[in-house]
Amino acid sequence: MTDDITQRIRAIIAEQAMLDPDQITDQATPADLGIDSLGLVESIFAIEEEFDISIPFNANEPEKSEFDISNMGTIIAAVQRLVAERDA
Repeated sequence: MTDDITQRIRAIIAEQAMLDPDQITDQATPADLGIDSLGLVESIFAIEEEFDISIPFNANEPEKSEFDISNMGTIIAAVQRLVAERDA
C-alpha cells in the first residue's frame, strides 16, 4: 500500500513540476522541482482529492502548518500517515 501511495504522490508532483515521476526523489524540495507556492497548493489539493484526506496545511502561513513540506520524503510520509488514520 505504501509503495502505491508513494507512486501516486510522485505522479501528482511530477505532473505539477512537468517532470517524469522517476525524477521525484525523497530528498527533493518543492523548490528543487520548480514548484512555487501556488503549484504547491495545487499539488496539495490534488493529493487531498486523490486520497480523500484533509491535509493540515495553511498556504498563508506554511511555516505554521502541521504538514511538513520540506521535501518529498516528508510529504509522502505525512500523506501515508493521514491515509492510515483515515483507514483506521
